[in-house]
Amino acid sequence: MSIQLCVFDAYGTLFDVDAAARELAHEEPRLTEIWPRLAADWRRKQLEYSWLREIMGDYVDFWQLTRDGLDWAMEAQGLDDPNLADRLMALYRELSAFPEVPAMLEALQHRGIGRAILSNGAPEMLDAAVHAAKIGHLLDDVISIHELRRYKPAAEVYSMIARKMGVSPEETAFISSNGWDAAGASKAGFRVLWVNRGGAPLERLPYKPAATLRDLRGVPDWI
Repeated sequence: MSIQLCVFDAYGTLFDVDAAARELAHEEPRLTEIWPRLAADWRRKQLEYSWLREIMGDYVDFWQLTRDGLDWAMEAQGLDDPNLADRLMALYRELSAFPEVPAMLEALQHRGIGRAILSNGAPEMLDAAVHAAKIGHLLDDVISIHELRRYKPAAEVYSMIARKMGVSPEETAFISSNGWDAAGASKAGFRVLWVNRGGAPLERLPYKPAATLRDLRGVPDWI
């Protein structure tokens, strides 16, 4: 079957999750040397908390998980400054999109391929990020797991795509920079592109991507 729809993960795939710490480091001397470690710890704990709360059945929205992850990461770096945390969270709300995103979405739009987001992000987070990146007109839908109150890679999350968009998994390309997310989508029957920006090893899981790209520029050619 030909691809009718491309569904993208948001954070780390369309939006640069390191951008908040990197940007604030330009004006905050305390972050000059440590921002890469802070950003990495922040992202790692954000994801870990989503998995742990999913396992425990104790849902809070992704904005709260993002703040919890930041609080842990700041303490790990010896930072105790609520104002600094608030500034980082404000920047996270409006993360930069990766530079190739608009042109890639435009290319898919011109070919008549549907374009949507499926994300753990809370609706307000996603709305703010899409608005800041000026890509709302290039998307057909932005789907948040919030209404389901389940986190990826729960199977029910991926089933939202067919229900919301009316396109089968076999006709849908799922694109994510997260290897675990790519595995979850592959298990759900999607044709998966893994955007491996950092050259990470393939996850040791039985569900593999159909292809691996270094960034999003190759998506239209693969479809």
